[in-house]
Amino acid sequence: MGAATFSDLTLPQPIRAGSFIVTVFGDVIAPRGGEVWIGNLIEFCAPFGISETLIRTAVSRLVSAEQLIGLRKGRRSFYRLTDAARAEYRQAADIIYGPADDLPWRVLFFAQGAAATQIAAMGLHGYVALNDLCAFGPARGPVPDGALALTAPIDGAQDQLPGLGATLWDLDALGQEYEGFLTLAAQVEQMGHLPPPDALQARVLLVHAFRQIILRDPRLPSAALPPDWAGQRARKQFAQAYLALSDAADSHVAACFQGADGLLETLNPEGVSRYDLLRRSVNI
Repeated sequence: MGAATFSDLTLPQPIRAGSFIVTVFGDVIAPRGGEVWIGNLIEFCAPFGISETLIRTAVSRLVSAEQLIGLRKGRRSFYRLTDAARAEYRQAADIIYGPADDLPWRVLFFAQGAAATQIAAMGLHGYVALNDLCAFGPARGPVPDGALALTAPIDGAQDQLPGLGATLWDLDALGQEYEGFLTLAAQVEQMGHLPPPDALQARVLLVHAFRQIILRDPRLPSAALPPDWAGQRARKQFAQAYLALSDAADSHVAACFQGADGLLETLNPEGVSRYDLLRRSVNI
């Protein structure tokens, strides 16, 4: 492992058990059948200072939140993703592992007002309220029910787009978080060649750190981003690191992680497609 250990790494944010388990399920378990023995979770999370008690408490809360379903086989407890959780994880995976998308802009008009409340209630991530009636953001996804949409490319003084982005979205703070991720990724790279268990831990740690930022990123069109945007560099570094760690990481999962019927399944088609998406990010 070299001189550095996981305890030496500079984490952008502290690790919370519940959120970290969600990352483990999303990256490791969902692409391989969606079910795992809790003993694997306990062993995997121990190097990050997450105790067995915290694991069991977090898993219980995910069951209460209808994200997981528990089952017993003999003296062992297993947990699998609910159908609703699978759908959520699939949507998040497209954002985490996929390349950046450059979209036109959209203005949404809400005749009943309360635009800020409406976009929050509908989960319209990336939109900002311009006033009580209108919201503005990338034209991502279908037009929400009850809204009138004006979708079009930008025309005119396009050199003003970075200023627009900086005015309407807090890109400075987001950029600092991406710089923190780049520091973490560089530290992981300096650890050198890792044996399979450590490669998996390093990969999941990077997924967790990147996930916490990218899912809050408005993912603006590139023309509205600052020069040398840290988010673009972080996405590419994440993809490179993930691909570099995955042969060893996946071999550990295949050899050690278990579901109720034995070792986990091989990667499903969605899991395989992640690697194609990541290679696209590297080559952009």
